[in-house]
Parts: sequence; structure tokens; C-alpha cells
Amino acid sequence: MHDYQRPPTLHRYALRTELENSLRLGQFRLEPSGGFLNLSFSTAWDKALFDIITPSDACLVIHNSEEFGERLHRAVQRMLPNWAGIDGAIEYGSRSPLGAAFTKSAGQAREKEWQFAWRSMSPGASLNPIVVKIGSIESFAELRDRDSHLA
Repeated sequence: MHDYQRPPTLHRYALRTELENSLRLGQFRLEPSGGFLNLSFSTAWDKALFDIITPSDACLVIHNSEEFGERLHRAVQRMLPNWAGIDGAIEYGSRSPLGAAFTKSAGQAREKEWQFAWRSMSPGASLNPIVVKIGSIESFAELRDRDSHLA
């Protein structure tokens, strides 16, 4: 059974300096992988992920994934009008109905990823990292350190 409903909370483990820009400016870097531009989050608060997802010393916790997802898709659509966006859960150890870009090995299952991905509708489009800004998300997100406890 594949989950198509966004989880209530998304977690991004990274360096505090990068995450401060994400919180204040809504700035995120989309990275090329497998023919898509991707941005991944974890659906879990897990202190072990600070060591697995490196480098990271902080976690951006997004409490309204619906608002976040809609703003992110709109911002990317403005920057890349000929690209199609999708988001969904990563399948670990078996092929995702969303395709290879949403499939990873069983060994990575602990990351519990939710991925946003965009693919060009034009053949031969270049796949370079891009930085997208969706505006401040401080009203529904916060930064946490490894030693924080979930309320």
C-alpha cells in the first residue's frame, strides 16, 4: 500500500546555516538525481539521522506539510514552467508505483523519506541544481538541535 497523503510533519536534517535560510527565506536547493530535481525530507524525528544524513547539526521541522508542499510546488512551477512536479513516500526494497526516483534500497529504510521531485517535459533539458525560495516558513516550522525533545 503506497501512501499518497503527505505526512503531518516533515524533517530536514542538515547544517544549521542552511536550515536558517530555509526557515527565514524558504530557501531550498533541488539536487539532480535520476532524471529529476529532488528535495527529500524525513517523516521521522530520529536522532540517529543526524549521523546518517551528513553533514547535519540541526533539523528543520515543518509542522504544516500541506501548506509547505503547495508553496514549494508553486515556486518551482514559476521557475521551471515546463517541469512537472510530484511528491510522495520513498519505497524501500521494492519498486515504487511512482517509479525509480522514488525507490531506494531496503538498507536506507530508516530515513523514512518523503520526496518532492520535478522532471522536465522537454527532452534534453539540463539537470543542474537550483535554489528555490518560497518565502518565510517561520509561522509553521522550527529549527531543532539533536538534543531537542518533541513536545
